[in-house]
Formats: sequence, C-alpha cells, structure tokens
Amino acid sequence: MLSFIDGIIVGIYAMGLVSLAIYVSRKPQGANRNAEDYFLAGRSLPWWAIGASLIAANISAEQIIGMSGQGFVVGMAIAVWELTAAIALIIMAKFFLPIYLEKKIYTMPQFLEQRFDGRVSLVLSFFWLVVYIFINLTSVLWLGSLAINTLTGLDSIYALILLASFSLAYSLSGGLKAVAMTDIVQVVLLIFGGLTVSYIALNIIGGDDGNFIDGFVVLYNDLPEKFDMILSPNILVSTYTPEAWNMQNIVIENKSYFDLPGIWILLGLGVWIGHISYWGFSQYITQRALAAKSLPEAQKGVMFAAYLKLLMPFVIVLPGICAFYLFPKLPVSESDTAYPTMMMQLLPPGLLGLTFAALIAAIVSSLASMTNSISTIFTMDIYRKFSEKGTDQSRLVGIGRFVVVASLLIAVVIAKPLLGSFDSIFQFIQNFTGLFTPGIVVIFLVALFWKKATTLSVLIAAIGSVSLSLLMNFLFPELPFIHRMTIVFVVSAFACYLTAILQGNKDQITAINLKNINFKTSKAFNINFLIVSLILLITYVILG
Repeated sequence: MLSFIDGIIVGIYAMGLVSLAIYVSRKPQGANRNAEDYFLAGRSLPWWAIGASLIAANISAEQIIGMSGQGFVVGMAIAVWELTAAIALIIMAKFFLPIYLEKKIYTMPQFLEQRFDGRVSLVLSFFWLVVYIFINLTSVLWLGSLAINTLTGLDSIYALILLASFSLAYSLSGGLKAVAMTDIVQVVLLIFGGLTVSYIALNIIGGDDGNFIDGFVVLYNDLPEKFDMILSPNILVSTYTPEAWNMQNIVIENKSYFDLPGIWILLGLGVWIGHISYWGFSQYITQRALAAKSLPEAQKGVMFAAYLKLLMPFVIVLPGICAFYLFPKLPVSESDTAYPTMMMQLLPPGLLGLTFAALIAAIVSSLASMTNSISTIFTMDIYRKFSEKGTDQSRLVGIGRFVVVASLLIAVVIAKPLLGSFDSIFQFIQNFTGLFTPGIVVIFLVALFWKKATTLSVLIAAIGSVSLSLLMNFLFPELPFIHRMTIVFVVSAFACYLTAILQGNKDQITAINLKNINFKTSKAFNINFLIVSLILLITYVILG
C-alpha cells in the first residue's frame, strides 16, 4: 500500500500536471480557440515536444505493465518491438512526413479522402474509432486500473473512473498542445521510474557487496534464456528425475515462439508491416508530427523519439526479467502484475510514490493522446462532413470535447467485461490489430507512392485483408500472427494491383506528384540514422 508521503507526492504531481496543462493552453484574452489550435496545437510544436509526446503516447500501461509481463514470461526477445521501432520512426520521418506536411492535413482519413474519395476516408475513420475506443483505450484503462489495484488496493472499477477523470482534467481545455507539453514531464517521470525499478532490483540481485552491474551479470548468467533475442521453436531444459536420481535434459515446445517466431520476427515482413502501420499511419502517433512548426523540426523530433525507443528495453522489459528472478513463485498467468509487484516489494516510501506517479503519468498521457485523436477523427472526418454547422470553429472544438468524454465513458464501461479474462493483454492487442494492419499498410503505401491506385482497388484491399485474416486465423490458428500478416499483406497488395490494372492501369488525377516533394534530409539526420542502426545491430550481435 502507498504510504502517506507517497500519497502526498502523487497528489502534488496530479495538481502540478493539471496546472501546467491549463497554463500552456491559455489563450490571449478575447481570443477564440479554433480547430487547428485544439487538434494540432496551432502547428507550433518544437522538436523536443514532438519527440517526448510520441514516446508518451506510445508507452502506456499496455507497454509498462503488459511488456514487463512479457519480459517476465519471454525475456528480452519481446524488446524487438521497441528496438526495431526506432528504425520505423526514421522511415516515417524521411518518407511519409514530407508528404503529410505538404498536404497540411489534420487526420489520416483526410489524407485518404484527398487521394481517393470520401468512401475510403469514411471506412477507415470508423475502423480507427472502433480500434482506438474498444482496444487501445480500454486496454490502457484496464491495465492501469490493475496496477492501481495492486499498489493501493483500490477497486479496479474506481481506478478506471479515477484514471479517466484525471485524463479529462487536463486534456479537455487545451487539446493537443496541453497533451504534448505535459508529455514532456510524463516522459521524464516514465524513464526515471522504469530505470529506478531496474536499478534497485539489480542491486538486490547483486547481493550485499554487489552493485547493479554485478546484479545484471548474475541475472544474465542465471537466466541466459531470458536474454535470447532470437527464439527457437523448442528449448532445452533441465529437470530432476526422481526415478533416475539425477538431472535430465529434455526438449520442450517454446510457447513464446508463436508470438516471436525466431529470426523472422526481425527479418520477416510481419514485424515491419506492424511498425509501418503504427508509426507511419496511426492517427494518435502521426498527429504529433503533423503539429510541428516545420518539416525539419518534425524530423528532429522523430529522431529524438527513436533514441528514446532504444532505452525502453531497460525501462519496461528488464524489470519483468528481474521480477522472474526475485519472485519465482509468481504465476505466469499473473505476469501482468510483475511490474506493480516489483514496485510494492522493492521501493521505499517516497520513491514508491514518485515511481507510482511515473506509472500514472504514462497511463494518462496515452489516454489523453488517444482521446484527442478519437475526437479529431470523429469531428474532422465525420461530423464536419455531414453537419451543416461543420465550418463553425467553436462548435468543432465543442464537439471534439464531447467526443473525448463519450469515448472515455464507453471505455470505462466495457474495459473489465472485454479484457478482464486475458492473461496477456499486450499479445491480445498485437494479435487483434494484426487482423487489420496488412490492409492499412497496403492502402497507405499505394496512396503515397503509386499513381495508378484507384478507390475500388484500395477498398478491395481493405475488405480482402480483413476477410483473409479472419479466415486464416480460423483455419490455421497455429500459424504465428507475424507470418499471417505477411501472407495477407502480399495477397492484399496483389489484389489491389490487379484491380487497378483491370480498371485501366491509368494515373489517377488525385495521385500525389512525388516530384514536388522534398525527401532530402539533413546531414545530422543521416548521421543519427547510422548511429541508431549501429546500436540496434550491436544489441542483437551481443545478445543474439
């Protein structure tokens, strides 16, 4: 349980965050807030705010709680999603952002409407609303409530309401600017909290005369399988056989291989399809970059986020491995409680409160990011299109705020019934979104880079992708979802290509003229790309 001093620290953090949000989002007296101010921070975000906000939006309860839980079960191999994301971010910054910022869009559906027509935009708008509300928002709320329940004893339902209310308190008034600026504080606390938990745990593992380095060596030597970056379908384990009075080595199936299928998790198309979809085409991620002062500023911010991503294995995965060593009796079915258990058992009063504040920071920042994106999509891509008052700026802001409240209310109501029975919510999210991801990537790639893509061709790709994903999931349940995404992507891309060819194989009037887009990046950007790639390579060579 949190002590009195811990409660004071968390209370100060909450009041400080709300005060900061109100301060940064203030407008001059008599000035009205328009849609661009609310949804895109007036297109004024600096690089450091963009980078911090990208990470804060990404790292939330499903990452901290869920991925720590996967670190407990699988080990460092699950960090592939964090490490390779750094490369995906750079790809987005170099090849996608120049087009997005040139088009001055608010949302990703709006981009699709410009490239194709309203049908494609409407289909994707409803899809993202469903995924963001029923999967992303609910998972963040539910995992966050579990953490609060473990740390404070507060009933999970009340914890859900508390988190939703806290998110509303600072995100409603200021929109994206309030979210992005407070995200800077959130990221600092997030990194501090995760590294602190890892540091203290490693010191304990290192023994009375050891330090955190000694602890890491002990952890690595005693649990070498937890540091395998490339998993095998079968693993060798030692077990005591009473009949033979000795230890025997036996080969058992590696259940984690289904989610992380060996070298293919790194070199196969599947992981990159997931990354490109999330970092390149997801509204609540790209919205930060769309709000940048300029393209170079956006690219610097994304590069900053890429470096922060390389830290995440130590912030959110390593604590789970430490928990496996320190709490061997913790059931695998309760792996999502590994991180909160570490906090409760290892952190002293005061530091527990600060780290708890860091956890809350990660949760509410992601909630605010998601709700802001949900409200942006609904308001700008659905309401504005069908309402006679869709041009009234103050009304658009009002509708956006209403949608924020409504989406959180829905998520609070359905969170426990929808997600309460899953052992690993992180993998549930990965598998579910994997049903839709291949089609989304096909649609956006051809929209960006293929002039012959037609409205019908991308609609067929979208419908075919979902249908084939569901069929394969039913017929081949043992096939890793990474492989399924690859197959569905290839088939959907071919269907899109064939349809466009049959429709005349002609350049579309709405196609993007890439000759007018400047894809050239600065020398500093290119050098940093090489550094990030080198760090990633060294990590896999050393840990292998």
